[in-house]
Amino acid sequence: MSHSKKNIFEQALQCLLLTDPAQKIRASFDLQACLNKGCLSYQPLTEVTTLLVPGRPEKPELVDPKQVPRRNFNSLKGRLTLVHAIAHIEFNAINLALDAVYRFQNMPPQYYRDWCQIAVEEAQHFTMLSDYLLSHGMAYGDFPAHNGLWEMAVKTDFDVLVRMALVPRVLEARGLDVTPGMIKKLQLTGDTVLIKILQTIFDEEIGHVKIGSYWYKSLCKDRGLAPEETFLQLIKRHMQGAKFGPFDTEARLQAGFSNAEMQRLLTYF
Repeated sequence: MSHSKKNIFEQALQCLLLTDPAQKIRASFDLQACLNKGCLSYQPLTEVTTLLVPGRPEKPELVDPKQVPRRNFNSLKGRLTLVHAIAHIEFNAINLALDAVYRFQNMPPQYYRDWCQIAVEEAQHFTMLSDYLLSHGMAYGDFPAHNGLWEMAVKTDFDVLVRMALVPRVLEARGLDVTPGMIKKLQLTGDTVLIKILQTIFDEEIGHVKIGSYWYKSLCKDRGLAPEETFLQLIKRHMQGAKFGPFDTEARLQAGFSNAEMQRLLTYF
C-alpha cells in the first residue's frame, strides 16, 4: 500500500548524512534498489535543509587547495597521492548525487532514477580507488584534501537548473578533460591496475555529464531560456576566476555539449 512506502527524499537525506564511507556506499545501493522496486514515494518534504557540511569522515583533513600535495606520476607515492585526490572527488560526488535527489523535490521520476544511479556508480568508483590505496598500505583520509566540490553544492542549492549547469557540466566535465592525459602519463609507469580504474571512471563520467546536460537543457526549455547563452552567464556569475580548458572536445560532445557550445567555450576561455 502506498502509505507504507518510505519517502525517497528522507531516505536520500539519511544516506547523505552518513559519515562512514562504507555505510554510505551500502545505503546508496539500498536506495537505488528500493527505487527500482517501486517502494519509495515522491511526496515532497515540508522543509529542505541547507547542508553546509555533508556526512563525511573526520579524515581527510580539509585544507586550502594550494596545500594539497603535488602529484607525481613516476613514483608510487606520487600515484597514491593522485589516487587519494580522485577518491576524495568521488566521495564528494556520492554526496552531490544524493543531494541532487534530496534537494530538488519537484522533478520527474526519471530524474531521481538517474541521480540514484549516479550515486551508485560514484560509490563504485570510490571503492575501486579505496581498494587500490589499501592494496598499497594506504587508506582514504591519509592525505589532506580540499572542499571545492561541496562548496559548489552549497552555492547551487537554490536552483536545480544552476546545479545541473555547474556541477555535472563544469566540475565533472573537468574530469573528462584531464583523465585521458593522466592515463597517457600512467602508461609509461606500467601501472595497468590504475589505468583500468581510471578508464572505467572516465567512461562512466561521460554518462554522468550527459545526464546533467539532459536535465539542464530540459529545464532551460521549460523556462524558455537559451541553454548555451545561459550556461556562459551562469559560469560568469558563479565561477569568477575559475580556470577552464584545455577541453577534451570529443568526450564533451559525447556528454551532451553541442559543437556550437564548444566553440563558445573555446572562444570565452
